[in-house]
Amino acid sequence: MAAIYSLYIINKSGGLIFYKDYGSAGRMDTNDSLRVASLWHSMHAISQQLSPTVGCSGIELLEADTFDLHCFQSLTGTKFFVVCEPGTQHMEGLLKFIYELYTDYVLKNPFYEMEMPIRCELFDINLTQAVQKDRVALLGR
Repeated sequence: MAAIYSLYIINKSGGLIFYKDYGSAGRMDTNDSLRVASLWHSMHAISQQLSPTVGCSGIELLEADTFDLHCFQSLTGTKFFVVCEPGTQHMEGLLKFIYELYTDYVLKNPFYEMEMPIRCELFDINLTQAVQKDRVALLGR
């Protein structure tokens, strides 16, 4: 069973710009993935406003019985979140590495338009390698 179920990247206005499914069971269709991304964007924004802590940046971890959702928000407002098995460790580091891949292969691509869906082969290749390396590291722990 895979430790990572899926990866989402949401632009600052809440639009889903990238989705990758890594699980074999319970695959979502496009509409469901759009709904999850939109719901998460809304929950994240509301949590920033309702937090009693000054300077709160929103929800970083949502723990449920059947999954964990880890989120990383960049300074530009782009959100990267991964849905994984409950109790999976070190997802923050993976999300930051995915952000580095995003900046290296997507933002530096002269054909990419900001806030638009990501269609970059080098990003896909390096992302797949990063997730596979993370799975191997998780198995070794």
